[in-house]
Amino acid sequence: MFKLVAVGGKLRGKEFVLNSGDNSIGRAADCDHVVPVEGTSKKHLRITVNGESAFAEDMGSSNGTLVNGKIIKKVTLKDGDKIALPNVILQLVYVLEKKVVVKKKVARGGDDDEDDSYDELKQIEPMPASLIAKPIWIFKYKLMPVVYGFNERYEWAALVGILLFIFIAINISLTIIPVLRDSKKLLIKEIALRGKQYAAEVDHINKSFLRDKSLDQVYTGFLEGEDAEGVLSYKLFDIEGRIYRPVSSLNTIVNDTFSVDTLKFYKTESNQDREVIQDLGGNNIGIARAIKAHDKQMGRDVVVAIITIIFSPSSLSREASNNSKAYLESLITSGIVAVFFFGILYYMTIRPLDEIRFQIESVLRGRQKELTSNTLFKEIHPLRNTINSILSRIKELQNTDGGEVQTMEEDGPYLRTLKEFMEGAQGPILILNSEKQIQHINLEAEDLIGIRENAAAGQSILDTARDQGFAATIIDLCDRSASNEGSHQKENYQIGGKDMVINIVGLIGKDKFAKGFYITFVKS
Repeated sequence: MFKLVAVGGKLRGKEFVLNSGDNSIGRAADCDHVVPVEGTSKKHLRITVNGESAFAEDMGSSNGTLVNGKIIKKVTLKDGDKIALPNVILQLVYVLEKKVVVKKKVARGGDDDEDDSYDELKQIEPMPASLIAKPIWIFKYKLMPVVYGFNERYEWAALVGILLFIFIAINISLTIIPVLRDSKKLLIKEIALRGKQYAAEVDHINKSFLRDKSLDQVYTGFLEGEDAEGVLSYKLFDIEGRIYRPVSSLNTIVNDTFSVDTLKFYKTESNQDREVIQDLGGNNIGIARAIKAHDKQMGRDVVVAIITIIFSPSSLSREASNNSKAYLESLITSGIVAVFFFGILYYMTIRPLDEIRFQIESVLRGRQKELTSNTLFKEIHPLRNTINSILSRIKELQNTDGGEVQTMEEDGPYLRTLKEFMEGAQGPILILNSEKQIQHINLEAEDLIGIRENAAAGQSILDTARDQGFAATIIDLCDRSASNEGSHQKENYQIGGKDMVINIVGLIGKDKFAKGFYITFVKS
């Protein structure tokens, strides 16, 4: 829905809701939208609304019409364009409309008391008793209505693309991620084994020195420097938390979280024979071990120190980077494959619909008797049968006098005649067939309207024209000519900033239908 909002001038704040079709604007009381402002003509401007498109045409006003600061005669409008009339500025606003579905009650059996909402598409079958059939029932009547709701707001092709992407993401997450996670677990396990070896080496070399308090002889140099690959930090401390090594922290108390937690853990005697392996996050792994030595006075092994090592090996960073890369590569590869399969799914779906559309035209033109198909798509058979019944009924209505239904002529011979006219004429010329599809364009017309024959032949003018207002004007003139026995129709229109007159003549066949349209463009 389009509306005009006065954003400047005497009517500032006033709104005009535009109707579908023509909307006349001016001072006259019989205009669709009255603008009682001095300087505005009685019939000043016409705005034509066609679905999501709008076209403005000056109706010969004395002071003219400006769109975005440029004076116009006829132009395509878009959301936000400003239309300047004398003493008032109007802005075009496109408003999204909400669709309201109204359910009608259909009387059954002629009894009004038995009316109920009847919509065959929305009828729900009773849930089957079979365990195999129940999931299908739930999928069809519980899940799919949600998808149908999305399809009422989004185009089918876009919705299929979104669902395909979601499928890929879920599929990769359920298959690739567990493999990558297991790979990381194996790597962490290997790193933990290396850390345990370091801790065991500290235990083996130093437990006697630690027992005898010969701290000067304690050696942990292999945990420092380039030889200790991946060792981020380590602490060797007693059961009270006083640090022995590294020397830089000698006689201080441990205060990092991992060492403090480990100290608490080993103060429980039952834990002293266990090693601690902990994932600290950020690709850091903590290894801890209680170092025990035999105490002759107590006659048993006691904890003489605790070693904690924090590993941050580059292999974990590489693993994380490789995992991210592998996931991204899988997503991209699957996305490319999905695009290919989306194309197959899309064209396999629309092909039967296109086939039906073309065959309907063929039946109406008398080229074949009914709709047929070589495509195996049983779900579309009921639609084809219904259309065949309708076409059969149309033939019966056309043949009420018992005579034969008149066969429609082909466009070909007439289009060839129009092409011969074009080859001997001058100026921009465009030829359309009966379906308003482009057949021929000479070089002057190609340069004027920006459409090339070799790229657009066989396509609708609506699909190829960049200016939808231009295309709509062409189709409107073609329809008017066809409805008036091919009579000449013309319209002024700005093309590429030039004021042009579009002239259209329809060539009518023996069956009284237009077979082609001969279109010329002349400077206004």
